[in-house]
Amino acid sequence: MQQLNTHDTPGTKSPGLSLSIASTPEEVKEVQRLRYRVFIEAAGLTALENPDRLDQDEFDSYCDHLIVRDSSNLQVVGTYRVLRPAGANRIGRLYCESEFELDRLQHLRGTMVEAGRACIHPDYRSGAVIMLLWAGLAEYMRRHRCEYLIGCASISLADGGTNATAIFKQLASSRHYAPAEYRVQPHLPFPVQQTPHSMQPTPQAAESTMPPLLKGYLRSGAWVCGEPAWDADFHCADLLVLLPLSNLDSRYARRYMPAQAQ
Repeated sequence: MQQLNTHDTPGTKSPGLSLSIASTPEEVKEVQRLRYRVFIEAAGLTALENPDRLDQDEFDSYCDHLIVRDSSNLQVVGTYRVLRPAGANRIGRLYCESEFELDRLQHLRGTMVEAGRACIHPDYRSGAVIMLLWAGLAEYMRRHRCEYLIGCASISLADGGTNATAIFKQLASSRHYAPAEYRVQPHLPFPVQQTPHSMQPTPQAAESTMPPLLKGYLRSGAWVCGEPAWDADFHCADLLVLLPLSNLDSRYARRYMPAQAQ
């Protein structure tokens, strides 16, 4: 188990929790079991069910996997999958390239870490686990001398797409929308101008509710890089977010980064 040195980072002292990087195949399987429970079972995605009860794909072996464990029972209760430039070079692409055309971001590849598959056990969503994961991401980027964090933030389409549409329209007219030179195009756009005919909005979706992960990215200073992609497998709309470390809000820099690294 490879430890991450976040114990000196303000805001990451969480009694009973430990942060590390998976270093064995069994630890990766623990991560995949948690992802399966959260992404597939809890979401009722029967088309993605499998007898091994693992959420896995070809990227897993090229990525590092941040792990948060409950020290009292050693259970994996949180994870983040990270792909650094060397791993992206080996597999030949980023995961988000399956959903977005990244031509305008080519010049950033050498200093860009892709983060994805953020996942927290339902019983541990009080905030401490995500704080540890974000602190781990910050140290990981420092360790590999990367200046940009990229990834997808998902919005459920369980309400028929009304919430995803409202969130995007709100962000497209805000300071969180990326400058034109950082905009990307989805391969399969989610139709934000109209609700897809195959989806019927529910009356409960009158107001937008931003997912916690997306909210965390935006509070930290991330940009939304264009219109959302439609992920039919996971029944969600995905926004591509890009966080230059130079944008990191000073409050969050103090929380995630030791003073000597800011």
